[in-house]
Amino acid sequence: MSDSTVAPIVVDHVTKSFRVRGPRRGSLTAVDDVSFTVRPGGAVALVGASGSGKSTLAGMITGSIRPTSGSISFGDIPVHKLHSRGLRAYHRKVQMVFQDPYGALNPLHTVGYTLARPCQNFLGMSARQAADRVAELLETVGLTPAAQFAAKLPHQLSGGQRQRVVIARALACDPDVIVADEPVSMLDVSLRAGVLRLLAKLRAERGLSLLYITHDLLSARVVTDEILVLNAGRLVETGATKEVLQHPQDPYTVQLLDAVPNPFAAAAGTSSASA
Repeated sequence: MSDSTVAPIVVDHVTKSFRVRGPRRGSLTAVDDVSFTVRPGGAVALVGASGSGKSTLAGMITGSIRPTSGSISFGDIPVHKLHSRGLRAYHRKVQMVFQDPYGALNPLHTVGYTLARPCQNFLGMSARQAADRVAELLETVGLTPAAQFAAKLPHQLSGGQRQRVVIARALACDPDVIVADEPVSMLDVSLRAGVLRLLAKLRAERGLSLLYITHDLLSARVVTDEILVLNAGRLVETGATKEVLQHPQDPYTVQLLDAVPNPFAAAAGTSSASA
């Protein structure tokens, strides 16, 4: 279980610009002077449409992309300055759940092998210890009987089951923070609620900090306490999840809410933003 006294992730005036090649040479600013904190045990939603800079920001927080300016820290660790060995240690504490459960798993490796590797590589477990840990992880994410799922290959699983394996892999080295980048966007609607409930349960039971990245404001209410709305690389609205959903202040936030289908809107004579 994660230590309840873990450090916050602090994003401090971060900007990321990319060079544009070709006839229109110049630079493109993907993230523009963004600051926020993911507190220990907290759950923050980073919300925006495609191209708003969400994934670029996630890449900087996980250390795969370096900011052009500003800083990112995890306690006293300067994430924006980490290299190979430092990143390895950091990734034990901060794990990623990717959007695509189909591309995130090696099709040639069984579920058991996929989950055992981080247990051995990060925690130094023996093969026997790792096997016990795999069974525990599969039970944690609701894939039982564990022995049967451990023997399966990814193509033998449904999309929802694959995403649960991805979550189990993120939990394997007992992290303090989970960065979930659109974790349900590629799943059938019928499967999304189950995965969101799992993330909420894991956060509550393990004291995990969660950065939940999504384009769907309404899904954020299941797993987060705070919402940050990102538009064209800039934060345009922040606040408690319930408050932002019920009383959005920025026109862009209203647009995002209106874009979410509401099956009750027609019968009630209301817009999706009022749900």
